[in-house]
Amino acid sequence: MTIATIREVVEWLKVFREGTVTFTFHGGEPLLAGADFYREALPLLKDELVHLKPQFALQTNLWKLNPELADVLAQYHIPIGSSLDGPQQLNDLQRSEGYYERTMQGYEIAKEHGLQVQFICTFTSYSVKFKEDIFNYFLENGLTLKLHPALPSLRGDDPKKWALEPQEYGDLLVYLLDKYLENMSQIEVRNIDDYCRCVFTGRGTVCTFVDCMDDTFAVGPDGSIYPCYRFVGMPKYVMGNVRDRPSMEDLAKSEAWKHMHQFKEYVDGECKACKHIRYCRGGCPYNAIVPSSGEIKGVDPHCIAYQRIFDEITNRFNKEMFGSFPGLEMASCQAIPPSAGKPGIMALMQKIIEKR
Repeated sequence: MTIATIREVVEWLKVFREGTVTFTFHGGEPLLAGADFYREALPLLKDELVHLKPQFALQTNLWKLNPELADVLAQYHIPIGSSLDGPQQLNDLQRSEGYYERTMQGYEIAKEHGLQVQFICTFTSYSVKFKEDIFNYFLENGLTLKLHPALPSLRGDDPKKWALEPQEYGDLLVYLLDKYLENMSQIEVRNIDDYCRCVFTGRGTVCTFVDCMDDTFAVGPDGSIYPCYRFVGMPKYVMGNVRDRPSMEDLAKSEAWKHMHQFKEYVDGECKACKHIRYCRGGCPYNAIVPSSGEIKGVDPHCIAYQRIFDEITNRFNKEMFGSFPGLEMASCQAIPPSAGKPGIMALMQKIIEKR
């Protein structure tokens, strides 16, 4: 993306919306743009769109991070997301030889400049067999664990090669819930925190479960506007272009917008009897349309896993809070200590509340 396109984004957003905005530099590899790009782009976005109170984030493999770039990013306190799938041997098997070492070199530079880095761990049909090794790696190295199940893609020739089956993902989430509760003082498992917030606030609090249509957009290098970064580069999902200064009403006329909203309507009907619909919303629309080559024929395939972890959290909470009052929910009574075999959930909720 060029600075010229950044300027077009600025002019578009001046009239497009009100309220706060977060700019996430994604890719490809956003650090390929270099330090000079960010020296110009960041103040342009920050100063010209002050009414939107801009925040920034960046997703990178860290390979191109150097002290010069780190200095620029640190001036704006930009949190960084990267990918690390566990111990070096396992990580490099999934991501290519040498990946781990190059990423960790960038990580050290980031730490030296005070940049916050959190790693996303992708669990595949292969790596899930080593879930204990992966959890212990993050625990022993003092790293926050944020996980992502390997998913099919609209772009791949063999989209299911590494994909993690929903049942396995559900088992993994419950396993990580238990491991997290046993080691709460030493690690943070972001996904488990997010699932708990969903259950206890009654609304989606993270990308997969937020009703993202109308609020989240991606801008490609040429200024094309998409409903999400996962669609960038796919002409079918172009909603407009920042150079044309489209309004929300203009975007709503696009076929891509209509397609995404058909998913919302599908969820309203298909999931209306589900007790988790308020904060799940059928999961991720992209995940949902991949198995049917872009058509809307189902919800997120990991619905089984989401139900499993949401039910687990809810049932544990009810058992602790209302265990001595069968059938009683959301009343005021003394908490019942968890059994020895099932760690309690209340301590985790307290930790989440205190962190806020």
